[in-house]
Amino acid sequence: MNRTFASLGYFNYRLWFAGALVSNVGTWMHRIAQDWVVLTDLTDESGTAVGIVTALQFLPFLLLGPIAGVAADRFRPRRLLMATQGAAAVLGIALGALIMLGHIELWHMYAFAFALGVVSAFDQPVRQTFVSSLVPEDSLANAVSLNSASFNAARLLGPAVAGFAVAAVGPGWVFVINGLTFVATMIALVAMRMSELQVVPRAPRGKGAVREGFHYLRERADIIVITVTVSIVAMLGLNFQMTSALMARVEFGRGPADYGIVGSVLAIGSLTGALVAARRRRPRMRTVLAAAGAFGVTSCAMAAMPTFATYTATGMLVGFFALTMLTSANAYVQTTTAAQMRGRVMALYSMMLMGTTPIGSPLIGWIGENVSARWAVGVGGIASLAIALVAFGWSLRYWNLEVTYHRSRPRLQFTYPSKINNRDDALLTLRAQHVEDVSSQP
Repeated sequence: MNRTFASLGYFNYRLWFAGALVSNVGTWMHRIAQDWVVLTDLTDESGTAVGIVTALQFLPFLLLGPIAGVAADRFRPRRLLMATQGAAAVLGIALGALIMLGHIELWHMYAFAFALGVVSAFDQPVRQTFVSSLVPEDSLANAVSLNSASFNAARLLGPAVAGFAVAAVGPGWVFVINGLTFVATMIALVAMRMSELQVVPRAPRGKGAVREGFHYLRERADIIVITVTVSIVAMLGLNFQMTSALMARVEFGRGPADYGIVGSVLAIGSLTGALVAARRRRPRMRTVLAAAGAFGVTSCAMAAMPTFATYTATGMLVGFFALTMLTSANAYVQTTTAAQMRGRVMALYSMMLMGTTPIGSPLIGWIGENVSARWAVGVGGIASLAIALVAFGWSLRYWNLEVTYHRSRPRLQFTYPSKINNRDDALLTLRAQHVEDVSSQP
């Protein structure tokens, strides 16, 4: 099978991929409908209110991340996933019913956003680490990248479907449909072949599991650099569902269908980025930092686009670099972390990635409402470029990284004595210089 789709050769992963694709479409439909209801039905185009809803949806990652990581490392992942998917289904259907009955108020939307965030905080780390049970270790990076491709294929379909569905049948039915899509994941979990699941070491029961996760992460400077970079970009730059709503509604005077199109075009670039990442045999830190910087540059260009058409078209590049960064970072963290620590590390990574949204979303929403929608996009771009440059500069100093340009091939060489963490969780020091040829390696 083509290297890009190699993990689909495993039966259990095919089931998981298909079920996740369906539920992810529903998730994106939910997000689009949620922001549109808050922006147009429950407020008078308040970007601040949209930012608060987004913040409440991601606040539980900050509050519950370490506990969720311990749960992912200790409990059987299939059972935990059945519980989280079932809870998400109930919340989606209940919110849809409340809207269709005409009883929805803004505080209801806040409460449902927070409740769904609690479910997602426990779902995210186990969903990410469960992949290691579905494929062999040497296929893990590919499987992680295909998960991102699934999520962004859904992001390609979900906003467009949600935009037309909101216009055709109303947002209530969109939330109900989202609730029903989680059943697809539950069916996939039940239908898996137990004999083909990979044996993954579980963390032993005992005190100090959360502290152990923080200690492990403290010894991994490479993961810390990636996590800080990605979290800053996510906090201020990855507020697409809010900034796209503001740009479409306020800056260009468009309706829900056009808002959905913006999200779908962003997803075209995102899906391409995820598929390109799936072809890489080994994720690299330099890819993460370069993609973060390129995301910042293209976001600034997007904010300056004069028309709806050019704004939307630039979204392809923004989406491409965003997902190149996210997919490469996720794959790097997972594939270089010891199996029995993976749940806790991924939970702490998710805590930083998504837990910073409660800080950034209200701020970006306030900027969009009180300054301009364009600055809401531009601030994220400027911050992303700045943190990428800071991280690269720190890497040059901490790892004594030397970048050499040649007139002939290889054009660029990265030479450094480095401390890295191997896949068995043993820190080792390279005794010889490690030379990476940019011209020959992705």
